[in-house]
Amino acid sequence: MTDETRTNIGTPTPEELREQIEHTRDELGQTVEALAAKADVKAQAKEKTAAVKEQAAQKTAVVAGQLRAKAEQAAQLVKDKTPDPLLEKTAQAAAQVRESAARAGQYATEKAPDPLVDKAARAASLARANRTPLLAAGALLALFLLVRRNRGRCR
Repeated sequence: MTDETRTNIGTPTPEELREQIEHTRDELGQTVEALAAKADVKAQAKEKTAAVKEQAAQKTAVVAGQLRAKAEQAAQLVKDKTPDPLLEKTAQAAAQVRESAARAGQYATEKAPDPLVDKAARAASLARANRTPLLAAGALLALFLLVRRNRGRCR
């Protein structure tokens, strides 16, 4: 074996050294980025907040769906157990309320400032979207008032 053979085996060439240096720099850069990410508490807090908000939104959607389904079941149960004359009176009262509300809405629209009208429009659309629970609540209220009224007469 010559000295030249030993040198080539044990000593890296300049090109190999450059590749090793470049590789080490890449690893060092990745390590520094990872450490900086761990040290950035504000960014971590934002990520955690976003995750919690998403989770809360999902849970809210599930609970809202469950509430909507239960309200629909309750409305159907009330409707099934309510006598027909009471349903007719309730329908008439609802029609009168709608008519009065339409008149009041028209009057309010004419007299109210624009921001208030916008908020009222949003509330009305929300009420339309949740019509069944509101009707169930109205039917329950009417039933309660009739029962209370009848009990007052009996005494």
